[in-house]
Amino acid sequence: MVKIAVAKGDGIGPEIMDAVLSIFNAAKVPLEYHVVDMGKWVFDKGYSNGMTKEAQETIESLGILFKGPMETPKGKGVKSINVTARKTWNTYANKRDFLTLSGVNTVFSKAGIPIDITIVRENIEDTYGGIEHMLTPDVALCRRFITRGGSEQVIRYTFETAKKKGARRVTCGHKANIMKLTDGLFLEVFYEIAKEYPELKADDVIVDDLCMKLVSRPDLFDVVVLTNLQGDIVSDLCAGLVGGLGFAPSANIGDHISIFEAVHGTAPDIMGKNIANPTALLLSGLGMLRHLGLMSAAATIENALLYTLESGVHTGDFGEKGTASVNTTQFAEAIIANFGKQPSVGAKIATPDVAYEQKVSHLTANPLLESNSEPFDIVGADLFVQSNLQPAALAEICLKHTLGKYKLVTISNRGTQVWPTGSIYTNVVNQYRCRFESIDNIPLEKEALVALFASVSNDLHVCSLETLHAHGDKKAYSLAQGQ
Repeated sequence: MVKIAVAKGDGIGPEIMDAVLSIFNAAKVPLEYHVVDMGKWVFDKGYSNGMTKEAQETIESLGILFKGPMETPKGKGVKSINVTARKTWNTYANKRDFLTLSGVNTVFSKAGIPIDITIVRENIEDTYGGIEHMLTPDVALCRRFITRGGSEQVIRYTFETAKKKGARRVTCGHKANIMKLTDGLFLEVFYEIAKEYPELKADDVIVDDLCMKLVSRPDLFDVVVLTNLQGDIVSDLCAGLVGGLGFAPSANIGDHISIFEAVHGTAPDIMGKNIANPTALLLSGLGMLRHLGLMSAAATIENALLYTLESGVHTGDFGEKGTASVNTTQFAEAIIANFGKQPSVGAKIATPDVAYEQKVSHLTANPLLESNSEPFDIVGADLFVQSNLQPAALAEICLKHTLGKYKLVTISNRGTQVWPTGSIYTNVVNQYRCRFESIDNIPLEKEALVALFASVSNDLHVCSLETLHAHGDKKAYSLAQGQ
């Protein structure tokens, strides 16, 4: 028996989880369930991270969490339990498979265009770090982290996933044409790792172009990897291609802990009515069974699900309106009754089970993702200042504080240069970035940054300071728009 942690979730979560577990039990899947306390009701009891200490210990000891949809209380200053769980346990790869399902009518199924897309989304970094500050009462800042180590983890997982799927193409979606350092690093790592998989075609596409192509020719894509926020958006877009989030499984994969969950909402308006669609959670559960090596049971259940859908059995949220819908329990019972049957389209071949060794990782320190510890040189600083002055007047003040070590290179507002050149038609807000670079790019000591901050602060309110680095002649910071 494989022991797994189960969190039933909020809203319709307990109903769909019970339905899925009844299917697993009927198929005699060798799982032992340990129910843990997570979700909105746990927040309401005063647990700021949405889970009890006992729940965290159980999940960390078992390494597998199967969870229903969960709600984060609104307006209480708390973080999403779903994001917290993924980040706390470093489930760095969010994998979602989107397949055309018989009985689930979409524009593409009616047109005879089959969809079989796997989206792998980086799950830890990007703007989902949630590191935000108000620089002035009018200006909010969000930091976006993309790391080499984090990118390597998710991209290597993507290529391994493509190999197991028998894919031919892996595509990197990105915005490196604009975010040259962050998305640029992600794209650079993608092509570095692609060299290790010469049997797979590796290419890239700008994310807005990717979205356009996905809604016009989704059959052209196979496996796609993206950064966190872009991957979040594209994942939901792909769910819409195959019928909605009710048919979108989700797996969050980490080195020590993995989470399998439904990513749709808690649907409080139908809670307790036993009419919710459990398909997304069941598909996520099938991904979990395969992750655990339970290939035979996964194939049996999936074939029964596909046969059931193909037969026209449906809950109220999809299917032919001319046929009566079934409730949650009846839908699960129909799948169980169809064990041993195969659909005419997309039948899964039952492969032998793979031994799964349930290991408890006893870590003594946080794993450090580091590939290059060579230090950068300090060659300047960006000072973010609050000011209602015009750019030229602000520059006049800043030029008094170069301390014989710096030159004032540019002043920008919302990323666009407004000094020494710019346009009078550029709207400005009350927060500027003033860039000071060292004279002749001579490396500086940290004390010089402190002195610059102190000097400028005598005349201006400095909201934030960002160190400018360089490695040899290569600048490790971007230019302003128009610089």
